Amino acid sequence: MARGAYIHIPFCDHICFYCDFNKVFIKNQPVDEYLLALDREMAYYASMGPAKTIYIGGGTPTALSDAQFERMLDSVSRHFMHPEIEEFTVEANPESLNHAKLRLMKKYGVTRLSIGIQSFDDRLLRTIGRAHGSEDAKEAVGQALNSGFHNVTLDLMFALPGQTETSLQESLEAAVALGTPHVSIYSLQIEPKTIFFNRMRSGKLRLPGEDIEADMYGRIIFELEKHGLHQYEISNFAKPGFEGVHNSLYWHNEEYYGIGAGAHGYIDGRRYANAGPIKRYIASVAERGYSEALSHEVTSREKMEEEMFLGLRLLKGVNKKQFREKTGRPIESIYSEPIERLKAQGLLKENGERVALTRRGVFLGNNVFEAFLLS
Repeated sequence: MARGAYIHIPFCDHICFYCDFNKVFIKNQPVDEYLLALDREMAYYASMGPAKTIYIGGGTPTALSDAQFERMLDSVSRHFMHPEIEEFTVEANPESLNHAKLRLMKKYGVTRLSIGIQSFDDRLLRTIGRAHGSEDAKEAVGQALNSGFHNVTLDLMFALPGQTETSLQESLEAAVALGTPHVSIYSLQIEPKTIFFNRMRSGKLRLPGEDIEADMYGRIIFELEKHGLHQYEISNFAKPGFEGVHNSLYWHNEEYYGIGAGAHGYIDGRRYANAGPIKRYIASVAERGYSEALSHEVTSREKMEEEMFLGLRLLKGVNKKQFREKTGRPIESIYSEPIERLKAQGLLKENGERVALTRRGVFLGNNVFEAFLLS
């Protein structure tokens, strides 16, 4: 079975105030030892079968030195590259994306870049702890496009502390002016163990209210679709043919290898999580060839729930035939009541083939997803 491969680089040049991903400040970390462990773990999972997509995320993959970056790409190439790879994505930050790394990514077959911009408002960038400015972001995107990377996505955020609708509008205009074929944009989520979480608890974080956040989301949809970036997932917009392939594996509830410290994977109906601390990850790979720390067999009930609340993130919705093939049950036999109720509320629509969110349902997605949790 072809799967995706997610590879985690947990190192950063700085720590953003909102980030709760598994990451560490790169200075004085055992980066070379980590890359050796990563290579060995890649070999372990590659022996299980090929990947159809590759996604290198973080952390900040481009925080590696040029030499370390090449070592990492060489490992990926040896273990996972083949002529039928559908997509090979690398995440990058503007301040650490340089000509050398762009040349290396071309050399090793990277097809897609995901550049973490978050905002084109310099004041907001400082507020959220980013290390780059708006001009750095524009320069990095220009370098990527000029280097022949036509499939570039910009990562943006909204509902940031002190963000206004005018600031958001200006960021959207700056994004579409760069001409990339894909934009991902997420609302700020305050997570435990982040700087923002501590500030919120002490009453020092001023956030837009729910009504303003909803207005911002509506503006995002309108502006991006006006410029030919159609919404195909709750937080993702693309020109035709540039929809993200690897992330679509998650929304279609397909399997993928999770490689690296703190990475999560889904194989043979089992979800697992690797050890998060760097040294523990390195030690476990040295001992076993992999670093699985937690594992859970997905029950039939959980699989049905996941098929619904992951699939409904896609604007085209859940395919009824595929639901039956993957769960062994027709969707109507499990979810007829919540489907009819949500249709009556104007949050879902249904035809012979699919169940999908309405435009109103897109704004209230979490409410819809909760209705498909089985008691």
